[in-house]
Amino acid sequence: MKLGIGRREVNISNPDKVFFPKRKLKKIDLVNYYLDVAPHVLNHVQRRPMQMLRYPDGAEEWFFYQKRVPANHPDWLETVHIKFPSGRTADFPVCNEPAALAWIVNLGCIDLHTWASRVDDVDRPNYLLIDLDPSDGNPWRHVRKIALVVKEVLDELGLASFPKTSGATGLHILSPIKPELGFPEVRRFAKALAQEVERRIDDQEVATTTWKVADRRGVFVDYGQNSRDRTIASAYSIRPTPDARASAPLSWDEVPAVKPERFTLTTMRRRIDEVGDLTSGMWRRKKSLQPLFAKLDLEPADPKKLDSGRRRGNAQRWKSDQSANWRQRSTAK
Repeated sequence: MKLGIGRREVNISNPDKVFFPKRKLKKIDLVNYYLDVAPHVLNHVQRRPMQMLRYPDGAEEWFFYQKRVPANHPDWLETVHIKFPSGRTADFPVCNEPAALAWIVNLGCIDLHTWASRVDDVDRPNYLLIDLDPSDGNPWRHVRKIALVVKEVLDELGLASFPKTSGATGLHILSPIKPELGFPEVRRFAKALAQEVERRIDDQEVATTTWKVADRRGVFVDYGQNSRDRTIASAYSIRPTPDARASAPLSWDEVPAVKPERFTLTTMRRRIDEVGDLTSGMWRRKKSLQPLFAKLDLEPADPKKLDSGRRRGNAQRWKSDQSANWRQRSTAK
């Protein structure tokens, strides 16, 4: 099946393949969903390196991760060329238009996983993330309780906050920031923020920042996602769950009673019609973290400190060349 999307033509292979057996939803249903919500989801994924998590046979079958864009990708697809110090490189896809969303979903990508940084500076994120990640035995009410304390701390720091369901088991809280600091410094700030949340709740059965999984009892207030090349499913992503659950932006008024199972591929269009895009204008509310380190009793931020990117003992700092390798084929548009 070929779809005409703007000036592009995108081939959708096996459009009738069932991707969500429980809901009897097909690949083409997923493609059409992303095209319908494209103006909203692109607000979150455009100009970001995307890591592909591919489910060729649907949400309940095998999957694999893929960083490098396939060699036979269309000429109009934008990519970013990222170099390792070791000499290895990877061309990541960058979804900047509806046709790119359809193309990447055709590969079997159910959810859209992007970096926290933009392609023009992959070393400096433009949002801070707190990921509330309940493990077995942690009730959902604890997640909601912790989220409200996260908001309280962020409000006191003068930082905007945007909650969304993860679409799986947790809750994400994003705070847009100016891309001035490297990932290590943003992570250091996020850790102190998480520890302040933990201190205020003061119950390890409810909230913890304990890093070792075996030692945790409460919900993990996860600050560790603020690291280079960590990805999260973007807002409006559909997740590979049996009920085709969505990562849904929320208003803070909804958080105390939110039920993630209400937000799915089949309900999100109606929700957007009813409440609009709750993340609209989000990126215009970026604040600098640098003046706020002292408020969390931290040493001043070092803007020159970038992630060493150590992996398995070897330095693996990512680099990208915006002007030379960020492929923008304006002539093809």
